Amino acid sequence: MGELDRRRALRLLGAGGAAAALASGLLPGLGRAASGGGPPDPVAATYLRVLLRHTRWAEQQFDPAAGTYPARDFTFAVVLGNAVLLTRDGYDATIAGVDRETLRAHTLATIRRFAASNRLAGGTEWGRKLFFDTTFQSYFVLAARLLWTDLDDPARQNVERITAGQAAYTTALGTGDDPDSGSWTPHGLLGGHVGDTKLEEMGVYAQSLAPALAWAADDPRAGEWRTAFGAWSRNEAGLPAADLANPRLVDGRPVSANTATNLYDTFLVENHGSFGPHYQEELWRTSGRNAMHFLAAGTPLPEVLTAQPNGELLWRTMLLMTSDAGEPLMPMVADREHLYGRDVIPLAFRAQVLGDRHAARAEADLAARLEPYQAYPPAERITKFSGEPKYEPEARAELAISYLLHEWRAAHGGPVVPVTGREFDAHAAGVADFGAGPGLLAHRSPAAWAGTVSKPGFVKFAWQPHHDDWLFVLGGANPVLLPSTNLAVRERHATTYSKVRDGFDGTVGLLRFATGYAALATLPTGTAVYASSGVAAGEGVLDVYNLAMPGVPGLDGDRTYTAAEGTVTIQAQAPPGGARTDELTFSPVTARHVRMLGVEPDPQYGYSLWAFEVGDGPDLARAGTASASSSSPGKEAKYAVDGNAATRWAVSTSDRTRTDSWLAVDLGAPVTFGRVRLSWEAAAGRRYRIETSPDGVTWTPAGSYPVPALRSTGGRLDIDGRAGITVAGPNPLTVTGDRVTLSDGPPARFVAELRPGPPQPSGRVATGAAAVEATVTDGFLVLLNLGDAAVRGTVTIPGATRRLYRGEQVVTRTGTEFSYALAAAEGRIEPSRFTLTGPAGVEAVVRDASRVDLTAPAGLLPVLVTVTPDGGRARPVLLPPRRTVPVVFGELRPYPLADRALGRTTFPAGPLPPGMSAPAAAVDDDPATAWRPGPDGRMVVDLGAVTEVSAVELTWTRGRVPAATVETGVDGVTYATADTGPARYVAVRTRWKAGDASLTRLSVRT
Repeated sequence: MGELDRRRALRLLGAGGAAAALASGLLPGLGRAASGGGPPDPVAATYLRVLLRHTRWAEQQFDPAAGTYPARDFTFAVVLGNAVLLTRDGYDATIAGVDRETLRAHTLATIRRFAASNRLAGGTEWGRKLFFDTTFQSYFVLAARLLWTDLDDPARQNVERITAGQAAYTTALGTGDDPDSGSWTPHGLLGGHVGDTKLEEMGVYAQSLAPALAWAADDPRAGEWRTAFGAWSRNEAGLPAADLANPRLVDGRPVSANTATNLYDTFLVENHGSFGPHYQEELWRTSGRNAMHFLAAGTPLPEVLTAQPNGELLWRTMLLMTSDAGEPLMPMVADREHLYGRDVIPLAFRAQVLGDRHAARAEADLAARLEPYQAYPPAERITKFSGEPKYEPEARAELAISYLLHEWRAAHGGPVVPVTGREFDAHAAGVADFGAGPGLLAHRSPAAWAGTVSKPGFVKFAWQPHHDDWLFVLGGANPVLLPSTNLAVRERHATTYSKVRDGFDGTVGLLRFATGYAALATLPTGTAVYASSGVAAGEGVLDVYNLAMPGVPGLDGDRTYTAAEGTVTIQAQAPPGGARTDELTFSPVTARHVRMLGVEPDPQYGYSLWAFEVGDGPDLARAGTASASSSSPGKEAKYAVDGNAATRWAVSTSDRTRTDSWLAVDLGAPVTFGRVRLSWEAAAGRRYRIETSPDGVTWTPAGSYPVPALRSTGGRLDIDGRAGITVAGPNPLTVTGDRVTLSDGPPARFVAELRPGPPQPSGRVATGAAAVEATVTDGFLVLLNLGDAAVRGTVTIPGATRRLYRGEQVVTRTGTEFSYALAAAEGRIEPSRFTLTGPAGVEAVVRDASRVDLTAPAGLLPVLVTVTPDGGRARPVLLPPRRTVPVVFGELRPYPLADRALGRTTFPAGPLPPGMSAPAAAVDDDPATAWRPGPDGRMVVDLGAVTEVSAVELTWTRGRVPAATVETGVDGVTYATADTGPARYVAVRTRWKAGDASLTRLSVRT
């Protein structure tokens, strides 16, 4: 270690002697840049400010009687954030709410106590347990190392016992379960992926070993620890079809030796029964924790941390889901939305350790939200709206680690420069059908994100313009477009269009329910088209976030809605307080019975009332008898009318998702009243009716909640200047509170076009078939068969600009007549391939994006027309009478392309074997790129489903073509030498040598 390196190591540790610094093993990998002692970059500066302010929350948890932070929810892990602040310049007691020396005393006392009380050091309070003690143990050990020079010898010895003892304990388990961790199991090295990925579990086993490998590398048992760490780490993102195709050695072991299946074959993970992006990024969360120990100790990173099997394809899924805040959008997760604190470290690791400039962009975007988010009530906290109590100290620790990763990067090559937002959006754009099991069809365009979700309990058609994670509420059981997420899906039809194969990105998700069909088509412009046969009342639901969170675009304390009838502004509600009181007045009625009949419950907890009061004067309900559709033990109906503010009625657990739960009161005799008052618990009904009855059998509506602030029959709505919607259907659209309903009434057929910009005139066009809906939206023809029978017909497409779509059409005086044929429940998107200027009667058959056959109408003279291809130059064409003339633009790609391999996933997925370049270059339709196999290289393309292959064609660059063999398989595990027959996986095995040609195209024909 050079003198400058020694100084940096000392600076990282703050005050302390050189001997102690060297004894800590802390190398300059963590030291900040030599110039100046402040944060190394603006994102790191944000982390430091957030940590300072968060110290106020941490200090509120301090237990004066115990003299430490508490064990509850691992709160003592706040010591890592404290350690970073105590060893950095710029500490500000005014912001932190505590002076530096007091914070130091609290921190050191806590480290001493919990080092001694850890089971691995002879204590009984905590530790050793893999879930979740070792996560917080990792933070705790790192905090102790940062403050090593301030600790006494007993504390240091206990930290060392914890570090080595945990590795010994974990290794002794082999691949078995931790008996202290209950049902948390990795299933050995086989893993699992349906409903609950074992990626997280294997990551926890690995992270329990990392501190020892970093800080006790000279221990005689370190070799055994290293072997176990490598096995768990390499298998975290295990997928046999990908792993078996990869002979690359990582830490001396081939990826092909992996045994786990922790991913769906579409590179998506599930946790808690559905797709959870927080667990999709778990690979880099644990990697960030682990890497920090190695970097702090000056120990080389294990190769697996920088060469993660299948990591890049997992990252592609994350990119597809990323919001404008760097955090993924979460259409299926019930309690993880806006959990910003959990997202920082995966982005920081990818950006600062792996040097990923796209991750750096996402990290910068997330950092820009942290301070406004932190300031929102409850102030200081950095996990809000969702999550568990232990996420708060966890988030503090991971912000601290992320800060340290920035310092390390500054000392090793300087900061990673993020790509621009425009570059990020272009790179992240794409489509993916993740399959019927995961139940997700997703599309990220540069202007919007959209998804069709068919997972039971989360069913919705999600759309988020501008990737704005604070516009529409997408998460968990919150409905989107469909009025309920509990509708049972009878059939799922998913279609994807890929730019490389079709010339554009798009999706059609079409779902059948017991009551009909609904579909969402998504376009590369960010626009989405929703069509429904009328599956339920009150359809077309969009819940809008409306908060006062200065600094976050759109959250300025109100939302403005503009329709044909005028404009209304809805003020933001007060920060969530867990309760709501509604007072409904109506024309006086005389009745004996009155009830609250639910229409829409709280998505998670149903309905629960502290009080149900009746009448303008004394509460008439107090003398009545209450009954309910159901109740939880100890929360029966009588407690809503007992006058006690501490008791309440709540529906039974099994009825929480039931929409029409009710609470009724028999007043004993007919009385006249015109007012009810409902005091809700956190489980407040989102929509309900007040009804009255003379006999408790026949009910008459008296009032409803909420009352619309805007009711429009004009068919257009601008939502706060951030989204524009056009609706064609019989029901009005309404704005009620923070809810938009596009078809507010009984079940009815309707079409809505949703744009990330101002609303436009409706593109709905006549189809001549009751089951078929069609629109011409942003130049695309969207065809949706919302029925269970095949249909043929014609679509009347008006417009002076005659757009021509793939298929047959006839030019009319006012547009075209397009002929279609749709299978049952089929959806299609057809881009405009050509425009034509010419007389009525011309017949056009568009073969593909490069060829259209034109036939002139009957007559004596030739007809002159002008044809302009999409993306090409206009061409005049003379059509002889009754003659068909093929018009070919040879310079254009003939989309859609028949090659089934184009744009498909390829293996090895990374890291690549020596000498091999990315095999994706062989299926990207770019003649300028090619796959270099490397010595005896082999690549695999996943066609996505078993397909009847008729031919496999190989196109090589100039040079000596290596001997090559084509193999096919249906499971990605076993292959046979064949280039025809049923196959999902097609492989090319070569005997490539240096100087041989590279493979520029692998084509699969069916």
